[in-house]
Amino acid sequence: MKTKSIGFIGSGRVTKILLQGFGNAKVKFGEVIVSDTNPEALASLKKKFPGVEGADSLSVAGQDIVFISLHPPVVMETLELIKRNIRPDSTVISLAPKINIEKITSKLPHVKNIARLIPNATSYINEGYNPVCFSLGFDRGEKMEIQDLLKTLGETFEVPEEKLECYAIMSAMLPTYFWFQWRELAKIGQKIGLNEKEANASINNTLIASLNIMFKSGLTEQEVIDLIPAKPIGEHETQINEFYNTKLIGLFEKIKP
Repeated sequence: MKTKSIGFIGSGRVTKILLQGFGNAKVKFGEVIVSDTNPEALASLKKKFPGVEGADSLSVAGQDIVFISLHPPVVMETLELIKRNIRPDSTVISLAPKINIEKITSKLPHVKNIARLIPNATSYINEGYNPVCFSLGFDRGEKMEIQDLLKTLGETFEVPEEKLECYAIMSAMLPTYFWFQWRELAKIGQKIGLNEKEANASINNTLIASLNIMFKSGLTEQEVIDLIPAKPIGEHETQINEFYNTKLIGLFEKIKP
């Protein structure tokens, strides 16, 4: 794609993830500017990414591609603040759940290129699984360029907007359901005789193969489960399933538009 300027309103975790992914892929931009109401957060981001320039949100709004990297409660008031500075030919990409394109358009009626992306933390290593949706009037050529840009972060795919929050639960937040378990298992591995490298490799390689056999082997779910007769924590499965259903479905109800 041709060199464009990008801006991020908000310098938090998601902005860091995307900038790292773009940097890994050696994506070139004409300018990268970021705004944040927290000067310390912005300074920390600039320290990690020296090419980033700090600016106020009105200046960020004037870039070719504007990422709204904010929590849902402050998105609408921020759009109200910056709406006059966003150019009609700019692309606005919201990274927040809950606030749909219709609501964004109500603040930016002059902007036809509006998208929503649910980013994944694994985009940090360019292995993201990132669903995106586009406004109905999104320019076709611009859409192709944005898709090419986002694909540098990993697998990026277009979905109906009503499914975005589903992917927030089943992709964006999914690693958090397991990371603490893997960390604890690695500690157990070391307690019973493996060194750190051996424990980490055992978990990493076995998990990847376990996912493949569950979803790619052609076996039924029960056939996969029956491959291993011993189930050391099987007696707790009902309780764990209850945690998942209660917490995740409850969270989905809170973040859906």
